[in-house]
Amino acid sequence: MEVAAKSEDYKEAARIRDSLKSFEEEEPVLRLRRLMKDAITEERFEDAARYRDELKLMAPHSLLKCSSDATTLGIRVQVRSVYIESRSQPSKGQYFFAYRIRITNNSERPVQLLRRHWIITDGNGKIENVWGIGVIGEQPVILPKTGFEYSSACPLSTPSGRMEGDFEMKHTDRLGSSSFNVAIAPFSLSVIGDDSDVM
Repeated sequence: MEVAAKSEDYKEAARIRDSLKSFEEEEPVLRLRRLMKDAITEERFEDAARYRDELKLMAPHSLLKCSSDATTLGIRVQVRSVYIESRSQPSKGQYFFAYRIRITNNSERPVQLLRRHWIITDGNGKIENVWGIGVIGEQPVILPKTGFEYSSACPLSTPSGRMEGDFEMKHTDRLGSSSFNVAIAPFSLSVIGDDSDVM
């Protein structure tokens, strides 16, 4: 919608806006999120609390932000997710989300990322565990006071969901160091996103 507006294709921008609006009306989680946001803006806090409680019951993950930030043993993991409309087909129940991860080594020792583990929960509460070696085909070594960034993606069969997990890492400055897990805090996958920006 922003791209259409910037290129002054107002007809296309209006079409996208209207289709998003009708999608929000049909999707109860999105409708409740919008009602809650409106109630907060209008300072109707009792209504906002009621919508929040309904959301918690219907889809607990929907109150999460599309970003997260966690530090384990000096290793900071920041994530930001976005909905990729161009690769999604809502009519076929296919929603495509991309996410960007920044790992910063704030410790005094070099670490290597060995494995990843994701817990992906869709809007219906279906949980999928995904394990893999490294990330994007790499097992990067991250030196102290440096970082590593990468992007990846997750298809989902519902317009919202959540991801969380951990990276298995080890210190590389001593032979025989045992591995440890670094948390990836929960973050939302949502077609309407949010206003957060940790990256």
